[in-house]
Amino acid sequence: MRRVRYESRGGPLFVEETPVPEPGPGELLVRAEAIGVTLPVVRKVTEAAEPGPLGGEIAGEVTAVGEGVTRFGTGDRVTGLCFGHGYADFALLHEAMASPVPAGARAVDAVALVRSGLVALGALAAARPEPGEAALVTAAASGVGHLAVQLARTRGAGRVVGAVSDPAKTGFVRGLGADHVVTYGEDGWGAPVDYALDAVGGELLTPALGALAPGGRLVAYSSGGGTVRAYDLLVGAKSVIGFQLARIARGQPELYERWREELWRLFAAGEIEPVVHGEFALADAAKAHGEIEARANRGKVVLIP
Repeated sequence: MRRVRYESRGGPLFVEETPVPEPGPGELLVRAEAIGVTLPVVRKVTEAAEPGPLGGEIAGEVTAVGEGVTRFGTGDRVTGLCFGHGYADFALLHEAMASPVPAGARAVDAVALVRSGLVALGALAAARPEPGEAALVTAAASGVGHLAVQLARTRGAGRVVGAVSDPAKTGFVRGLGADHVVTYGEDGWGAPVDYALDAVGGELLTPALGALAPGGRLVAYSSGGGTVRAYDLLVGAKSVIGFQLARIARGQPELYERWREELWRLFAAGEIEPVVHGEFALADAAKAHGEIEARANRGKVVLIP
């Protein structure tokens, strides 16, 4: 089978031939139909000191199962997060991280919806939104952000503001349901909001926090780091909440499963729509990474083996 790998920080990415892996205890062997490209994996290539497997979201058909697997069998279509080599024709997926793909749903819809949607839905839940409150979503055109804009609406937001890196993304984000779109370099982001979902971190934490009304909540779920001054929280009685999906998956599996079911229900009802920015061949993984590095994507970037 083919697998994408790299050997030093920054790449390059290359395709190699390697044997199809055997599923171990609790694992599924999945023939990949679609692979989601994420910012954390792109940053892993550009920033990590040591090279490692390119994991990520995959969707496809189960071709073999390991010892102890009870929820899935060969022929089932699943999606989930792969922690090993995910940029490949076949990948190993732990049963606990897998969920079924409903009949009629495309693999690209699954990788665009489930993992990114779970992050968006979890960050939104962490913000404890009340009906009618105003919401801010940074990286609003990203794989997670474009779903967060739509999900804020389903949770009753009275006003949704999207923040983007490029004014060219304004029309796309408005089309998702945002009332107002701002760019990161603007002075002031309009009327204050009650909560913000921040996927960027770093220097953007300061304007995101400044956009909050007194008593506002900022949910940080970015791998971009950054710091917040305690005084900025004190003066406006504001709060910052960290959110990590892995903690929910490990510690609250019932909630994790309810969120997955909710996403598919909203998708089937037409209340949210995952957008695929582009589909790239497996051999073009470097081009797919380039789209995210350039902040060019509007929705999800997907590899097709």
